[in-house]
Amino acid sequence: MAGSLALVLHAHLPFVRHPEHAQFLEEDWLFEAITETYIPLLRMMQRLREDNVRFRLTMSLTPTLCAMLQDDLLRKRYVGHLDWLIDLAQSEVTRNQAHPQLGKLSLFYRDLFCESRRLFVEEWKCDLLSVFAELRKTGSLELIGCAATHGLLPLIYQQSPQAARAQVLIGRDAFTEVFGEEASGFWLPECAYGTGLDSILQEANARWFVLDAHGIMFGEPRPQRAVYAPYYTPAGPAAYARDRDSSRQVWSAREGYPGDPAYREFYRDVALDPATESLGKATRGAGQFSGIKYHRVTGGKKEKEYYNLVAAEETAARHADHFLREREEQLRRLNGLNFDPIVVVPFDAELFGHWWFEGPRFLELFIRKAAASQTLQLTTPSEFLASHSTQQILEPAASSWGENGHLGVWLDPGNAWIYPHLHMATRNMMTGASTHAGNPSPVTERLLKQMARELLLAQSSDWAFLMKNGTAREYATKRTREHLFRFNRLYAELGSDEVNERFLSDCEWRDNIFPKVNWRYYIT
Repeated sequence: MAGSLALVLHAHLPFVRHPEHAQFLEEDWLFEAITETYIPLLRMMQRLREDNVRFRLTMSLTPTLCAMLQDDLLRKRYVGHLDWLIDLAQSEVTRNQAHPQLGKLSLFYRDLFCESRRLFVEEWKCDLLSVFAELRKTGSLELIGCAATHGLLPLIYQQSPQAARAQVLIGRDAFTEVFGEEASGFWLPECAYGTGLDSILQEANARWFVLDAHGIMFGEPRPQRAVYAPYYTPAGPAAYARDRDSSRQVWSAREGYPGDPAYREFYRDVALDPATESLGKATRGAGQFSGIKYHRVTGGKKEKEYYNLVAAEETAARHADHFLREREEQLRRLNGLNFDPIVVVPFDAELFGHWWFEGPRFLELFIRKAAASQTLQLTTPSEFLASHSTQQILEPAASSWGENGHLGVWLDPGNAWIYPHLHMATRNMMTGASTHAGNPSPVTERLLKQMARELLLAQSSDWAFLMKNGTAREYATKRTREHLFRFNRLYAELGSDEVNERFLSDCEWRDNIFPKVNWRYYIT
């Protein structure tokens, strides 16, 4: 073997749950990800196991995503979402039965949605996390944790190291509650790192994390093995570097595989297509994707051509071959060095299936081909570290995997207004926790728990990101303001003789994440 390759998938969605509405558009973010990413990836891994294909894959499942996948209300709504998809696809089968291409695609989507429903309801009993846990037990899948609500840890740390610590430790606790033991690895939200975080990760018993390449290359002292080895931080946990060339080959719509003309076009959805306005009554709301898409990327042509399932499959196989050859050649070039190299390739999990429909198939084909490789060995960061425990120590540089490599995406004129409010709420949270640390009454305990939930939810990096890119600016702004409003009102009632029980109960019902949240992490 010339070296090792670690595939790391980061599965994350912000906590989007709105029991106050019968139907809420943003909850579809979860439903689309389940149908198009999580179910396909789970089935991919099950097929590999059934065929005795040796593989190693690492996935982070963030606490917010786990909370939604465990939630009975969202599970029930997802089944209703599937029923709607099946009905819509059946109506498309009827509408397109005389069309040679659309008729075949309509049947494909109907069968796809029916199979998703069968798997989710009948085989997996609406519990995806149990399927992930079973795969974890086989040793093929390594699951790792993340900060509680995907808060941007360097910015939080600058405001309050104690608040950053709470994000990490509450995230660790949430993972342990779901999977029964601590995770060895920890996903830094947005791969964002800053001085001091290694000590918090050490306290959380995290053994490794991933950074973008420049976080290692500009570390002190200079890395002796570039991005092809882990490095221990001064506090202990090891840092792996993302290999940019490998990542870009897969995720870039312009330079990478997803932009191939044979692949399915993401934005041309039947429920939003002007050519199918007659479907208006079948859709559940404006601006809603159905997942039924009949066109392919096509290339530079103005008019999109119809999607061809066979051509897409052949293209995915060709790209899997190409990616394997490129990684083998990369490792051969490194062969002869005085160490065993590892190439770490992290992605957002939702790239595979949701954004790039053929992504799970590409991944499966690549893994099957890699299992027979004489040059490359698939591994996990934990497995590699266990067999290569002697590594250089360095202090990583401040970095992220966002645009331009730092924090500008999340600290921008369009979203910077949130940070003074978050800073004040953080100070009040620590004051309230410290003041009532002794022997709080039951209602004070509830207030402190709910204050922690509201603060954590307001700290999610997703809101600043959405404000920056404009895709859901109004919703992200509303969510941030509402969590801060609820936090401030709860804080005002802390220690008061007149607690509004109805308001507190409404907050607990609405934002029910982390039932066992440990607010004492905020005690100074």
